[in-house]
Amino acid sequence: LVGPQAASGFSVSVNRSLAGPGGSDTYRLSSRTPGVVDVAGSSGVAAASGIYRYLKDFCGCHVSWSGRQLRLPDRLPPVPSEILVTSPNRFRFYQNVCTQSYSYVWWSWERWEREIDWMALHGINMALAFTGQEAIWQRVYLSLGLNQSEINEYFTGPAFLAWNRMGNLHTWAGPLPLSWHLKQLYLQYRILERMRSLGMLTVLPAFSGHIPRGILRVFPRINATRLGSWSHFDCAYSCTYLMSPEDSMFQVIGTLFLKELIKEFGTDHVYSADTFNEMRPLSSEPNYLSKVSAAVFHSMTGADPRAVWLMQGWLFQHQPDFWQPTQVQAFLRGVPLGRMVVLDLFAESKPVYLWTESFYGQPFIWCMLHNFGGNHGLFGSAESINRGPFVARKFLNSTMVGVGLTPEGIEQNDVMYELMTDLGWRKEPVNLLEWVADYAAQRYGVRNTKATTAWQLLLESVYNCSGVCVNHNHSPLVRRPSLRMNTELWYNQSAVYEAWRLLQSLTEELGTSSTFRYDLVDVARQAMQQLVSAYYWDIKQAFQGHVLTHLLTAGGVLVYDLLPELDNLLASDERFLLGRWLEAARSMATSDREAELYDLNARNQLTLWGPLGNILDYANKQLGGLVLDYYAVRWTLFVSTLVECLNAGMPFHQNQFNQAVFQVEKGFIYNAKRYPVRPTGNTLEIAHKIFLKYYPTAMRRGHLAAV
Repeated sequence: LVGPQAASGFSVSVNRSLAGPGGSDTYRLSSRTPGVVDVAGSSGVAAASGIYRYLKDFCGCHVSWSGRQLRLPDRLPPVPSEILVTSPNRFRFYQNVCTQSYSYVWWSWERWEREIDWMALHGINMALAFTGQEAIWQRVYLSLGLNQSEINEYFTGPAFLAWNRMGNLHTWAGPLPLSWHLKQLYLQYRILERMRSLGMLTVLPAFSGHIPRGILRVFPRINATRLGSWSHFDCAYSCTYLMSPEDSMFQVIGTLFLKELIKEFGTDHVYSADTFNEMRPLSSEPNYLSKVSAAVFHSMTGADPRAVWLMQGWLFQHQPDFWQPTQVQAFLRGVPLGRMVVLDLFAESKPVYLWTESFYGQPFIWCMLHNFGGNHGLFGSAESINRGPFVARKFLNSTMVGVGLTPEGIEQNDVMYELMTDLGWRKEPVNLLEWVADYAAQRYGVRNTKATTAWQLLLESVYNCSGVCVNHNHSPLVRRPSLRMNTELWYNQSAVYEAWRLLQSLTEELGTSSTFRYDLVDVARQAMQQLVSAYYWDIKQAFQGHVLTHLLTAGGVLVYDLLPELDNLLASDERFLLGRWLEAARSMATSDREAELYDLNARNQLTLWGPLGNILDYANKQLGGLVLDYYAVRWTLFVSTLVECLNAGMPFHQNQFNQAVFQVEKGFIYNAKRYPVRPTGNTLEIAHKIFLKYYPTAMRRGHLAAV
C-alpha cells in the first residue's frame, strides 16, 4: 500500500485481548519506539483501520475506489500520545446481494484483492461471500437427479445471477458455461482466504426455498407452488417455484447444499437467504410465514448447528401493504431470538426498525443503501447517515448490533462511503463541514480553500437529500426520451455549477492528482446532466408551442454538441470507460461463443435489462462510448421524430416512438463494436473547453431556475 520504505516505519500487531466489550474491534496507535508508529488491533481489520486512521489524520492520505493519495512525508510523524479506539458497532457490514451483479460480476482476483484491502482499511468486518455458489448448486442438482439441460435452463447469465439467487429470475441470458463455474470456484477460494486472514466474518449463501423446474420431474410429489411474476418479466423468465416449508424435501435440499458448501469452503457460521425479495408470499397467515422462516433456518442448522441467518430487510419496506406488523413479527419470530440478524437495508431513508419495535427483538444492522443499479450521479443523504445510526442505537429496547453499507452498485460517490465507514468507529455524529474539509485535503494531498468550498457546496446540496430519498438516476440523459420526463432535483443546481467553477479553477494547482481529475470529470458530468434537462425543456416547449426553429436549435445543441462533448470527457478518464466493463466481461470467456454471451450480459444489464426492456435503464451508467452510441442515438431519434411531427402537423405518439427506439436500443447490444479500454484525449484540456462553452449557459439557466 505505502511501499517498503514507509512500511518499515510501522510496527503492526494483532492482539485479541485488546477487544472491547462483546469482542468489539479496537485499535491502538502509539509511538513507543522512536521513529516507529506502533499499530495494534484486536483483529486484522482493526489493525488495518488503525493504519488508515494514522495515514489520514497524521499524513493526510486517502484511499478510495476512484484512486489513492498516499504522499507520505520522508519521516513518519510520531503519535504524540496513545490513541485507543473501540468501535461501538459489533459488526460493520458491507455488500448487497445485487452488488454481486452490478459491480463484481466480471472481477479478476487482482480487483478483488484491491477491494478487500479497501474493506479492511475502512473497517469492514462482515461481508457477503457469494462467488462460486452456482458450482455447488450444480453439484447438488446433479446428485438429486436433474440433468444438465434442466440446470442450464434454471441459471441466468452472469450479469443477472443476483436475481436468480433470490428467486426473481431464471434462464435469462444464460446458460452458465462449465468454465464459469471453475473460474468462480477458484476465485472464491482466494476471496475467502484473504477475508478470513484479516478477521472478517464471511457470509455464505443458504437455501431460500426456490427450486428449478427440473426438481418437479425428479420428485413429482413434491409440494411446490409457482410464485407470481417479478417486475416486468413474464413466466418465461420468472414465476419461480417455491417449496412448501412443510415438505420434507425442503430440509433435504437445503441441508445438502449447505453441507456441500461448508465442505468446499469452510464456514464462519453466518448465512444469507432471501425468500421473498420483491415477491409476495403465497399467504399472509402468520402461521405460514413463521413456518417459512423456520424451514429456512432449520435447513441451515441441519448442516451447521451454530448457524446464524443474516437476512436483507428490504422486503418489509418494499411491500408494506403486505408486511404489516403482524406478518413481520410472525416471519421474524419463526427463528429463535438472536439467531437472525436483519439488515435494515435502506435505513437512511426508510428505516424499518422504527415501526417494528426494533425488529421484534431480532438483532439488526443499520445500513446505508445509497445507490440503485450502480447509477452514476452525485447523491447522498449526509445529514441522515450522520444522525441515523446514533438515534437507532438509543431507540427504546434497541437491538442494533452494527452499521453497514448495502449499495446495489459501487465505484461512485466515494465521499458517502468514506463518511459512513468513518462513522462506524465513532460514538457521536461529526461536524460535517469540518469533516468534508478534511476529506478534500486528504483526497488531494493539500489543503486548498477553493477545494474545501467546492466540497462544502456539494455537501450542502447534492449530498444533503432529506426525507425519502431514492438515488436512482432519472435524469432525461439516461432515460428513454418522452414528453413526460422527470427533471425534479432535490437540491439547488447552482451549487453544482459553482463547485464546477471552483474545481475548474484549480486545474493548474491540482491537475496532477488522479483523484482531483476524477472529481473534475464527475462534477462536470453532473453539471452537463443538469444541462441536458434544461435543453430537454427547451425541446419540449418548442414542440408544444409549434416553434420549429427553437426545436431545431435546442435539439441540435443537445445531440450534436453537448452529448458528444460529454462522451469525449468521459472517454478521457479510464474510470468512465464502457470498454473496461465490456472487456472485463469478455476476459472471463474461454471461447468466442462465451465471449459473445458475456458481452450480451454486460450490455443488456446497462440498457434493456431483459429481452424487451423489462427494467429499462435501471442500471444506467454515464460511460465514454455509452453516452454517444446509446443515449445520444436515442435523443437524435427523439428530436428528429418531433421535427417530423411538426413538419407534418401530426401529434407525437409515444407508443410508436417506443417501438422505433427499441430497435435502436437493441442495436447497441448487438453492434459488436469493441470500445477502447484506454482513455483518449487530455482530460484537463477537454474539461476546460467544455467549461468555456457551457458554464455561461449553465449560470444563466441556473439563475433563471432559481428565480
